[in-house]
Amino acid sequence: MKTLAAASLVLAFACVTAVAAAHAHPLSYSFWTLHGSDVDVKVQMTSTDVAALGGSVDKDSNRARAAGLVLQRLFEMRVDGVACTPSTAPDRVPAADPWAMWRWTLHCTGTGVRVVSVGFVGLFRDGHRHLLRWDDGTGHPVDRVFDAATRSAVFDANAGSSMLDYVALGVEHLLTGPDHLAFVLALLLLATTFRQVAWLVTTFTVAHSLTLALAVLHVVEPDPRPVEALIGFSIALLGAENAWLLSKRRRRVPAAIVAALALLFLSGRGVVSRTALLGLLVFTACHFALLARSREPAGLRVAIAFAFGLIHGFGFAGAMSALDLPLGRLVPALFGFNLGVEIGQLGVVLLCWPLLTLLLSRRPKTHALLTEGLSAAVSGAGVFWFVSRLFSLVPG
Repeated sequence: MKTLAAASLVLAFACVTAVAAAHAHPLSYSFWTLHGSDVDVKVQMTSTDVAALGGSVDKDSNRARAAGLVLQRLFEMRVDGVACTPSTAPDRVPAADPWAMWRWTLHCTGTGVRVVSVGFVGLFRDGHRHLLRWDDGTGHPVDRVFDAATRSAVFDANAGSSMLDYVALGVEHLLTGPDHLAFVLALLLLATTFRQVAWLVTTFTVAHSLTLALAVLHVVEPDPRPVEALIGFSIALLGAENAWLLSKRRRRVPAAIVAALALLFLSGRGVVSRTALLGLLVFTACHFALLARSREPAGLRVAIAFAFGLIHGFGFAGAMSALDLPLGRLVPALFGFNLGVEIGQLGVVLLCWPLLTLLLSRRPKTHALLTEGLSAAVSGAGVFWFVSRLFSLVPG
């Protein structure tokens, strides 16, 4: 049926759009604290992004000061239309790799409407987002997200960030994160019943909610670089698993993956430790061995959704952990952000699953061809993310 074939093409386009992006959108942060007529500003950004803006994170004090001046010129605050002026030069603040941090003070002559503009968010080609916190000392800090479409914001002393703000942040974080979307898509491709979809999505949700909470509460604080690389590996493995299950289950596919991991382990290079690489190698070998013996792999796919969901949760935490929310606001913010992630995830399921089900019932051969092609695309994107992040070839 031509209509059904057209629908399958729409599905492929809608679902692969996320996979086609180069990597997850990077983040930067700034913290603005009001003290009378002065405002303390602290900016946190990756060293790679600072270099892309023309600055340098070299330890040389003159270069560090020059980089701070580059950043300072890209932020502006106006009060009643009058620009606030820097009263101190940017000072480099110690920060854990890969972050770089500067702080300075602005002096404002007015006390009325405050408008903050972030000038660099539109300069990046990869959809950079900037998270800004405004604290006027009233006990109601405000958090705002800036991107190429939103480069300024008005801050009202009488309104703090609500839970709905964090719901919106969660939705945006999922829908603008192609790696997380690719993983959800890969989970859906081989599910044949609503029961399977429910188990997969619920298990993934429970797992990433757990590690998201642990990271934001600072119970566990993993290095974000290997986390992002492992997210790429999870996508590559799940996509390869899909394609393998749809084919004749030849041994050369898992053998090639295990051999590649063995070479990475022996090289000892990259941001993922050799211990973790050895764990991935053993996990992959055991997982494919169990799949080869299983006639119905749905249960094993639920297990892998949970295992990799734990890793994705640490990836989700990146948008919130640096905000360092006070305990009184942490629970509603965490709940709202996680709810937003689930809303975005549900949107992906509602978009892709009905079309996949319709295609499976009407044109099973077309469905098999589409799922195999999408699985290959997802796996290829995952390999790119894993390798590029493992060797820090692109910012994660």
